[in-house]
Amino acid sequence: MDPTFKDIQIQSYKHDQTLHRIWEKATAVEETENHIVVVNRRTKVIEANGRFWHTREPSVTWFFKDHWFNIIGIIKKQGVHFYCNIASPYVIDDEALKYIDYDLDIKVVDDFSYNTLDRNEYNKHKAKMDYPPKLKTILEKELNLLKSWIEERAYPFDHNLVHTFYRRYQEGSTNE
Repeated sequence: MDPTFKDIQIQSYKHDQTLHRIWEKATAVEETENHIVVVNRRTKVIEANGRFWHTREPSVTWFFKDHWFNIIGIIKKQGVHFYCNIASPYVIDDEALKYIDYDLDIKVVDDFSYNTLDRNEYNKHKAKMDYPPKLKTILEKELNLLKSWIEERAYPFDHNLVHTFYRRYQEGSTNE
């Protein structure tokens, strides 16, 4: 494996600090002051209830230190799709990359049309976990920012960029 690459586990939590989901292994292919980019392929994902599944398509994910979302570029046969999670900025410790998932998601298809998903789940958790007003404001603001990035096709909403990172991962993985 390319020595600049680093395998990490990803852990997603809910606002009440309960574990939501674990991706057993992803490979960090870029890390800057503001974000980290990870790639995974056929990764085992373990749900909080212990059930597990494996990702079907390769993906490239951007996690941000100063934005309340992450962006997954999914490489499908019919083109690149994006799946965006409204989530806390990430932290990394000795164990894993960690973030809090706030339920709201945006699904972006290959022509960049998109839909916001899981508003009902967000509203349920917002009430159940008593999200503070400041947090609700941040999440809605970041959701709107994310929509503007999609509409403007701002970084990282670029199909070629997703393929470039995936190729870099493939080339680095063959050097083991």
